[in-house]
Amino acid sequence: MYTQTVALRDVRCHALHGFYPEEQLIGCIFMVDIEVTFKPNDDTENLDKTVNYEVLNQIILKEMASTQKLLETVVKNMLDEVKNHYPFLLTAKVGIRKMNPPMPGQIGHSFVELSYTKA
Repeated sequence: MYTQTVALRDVRCHALHGFYPEEQLIGCIFMVDIEVTFKPNDDTENLDKTVNYEVLNQIILKEMASTQKLLETVVKNMLDEVKNHYPFLLTAKVGIRKMNPPMPGQIGHSFVELSYTKA
């Protein structure tokens, strides 16, 4: 059996996610990844028979615009929306990196990821 992967990597967004009020005022840069796998259809030229990465991007932008305290909530919302839009997925994974999180030390990014595997 073949499986196909469609992904977006390093989608850069400025958003206001964060537990602390200051984070929700000034925001931060986030990098988002979405990766999905599915059994490909023989009609490889039909966009309705595959995962459209433009739709994945729309899901990312919508959820990044909706301020949440925890990135865990953001990744779950994205993953749920991707699964609802594409019920034929075998796997899906969403990860968010918060670049230079505001805490002591020099931290490149914090990271939250959530995965789904069809039972």
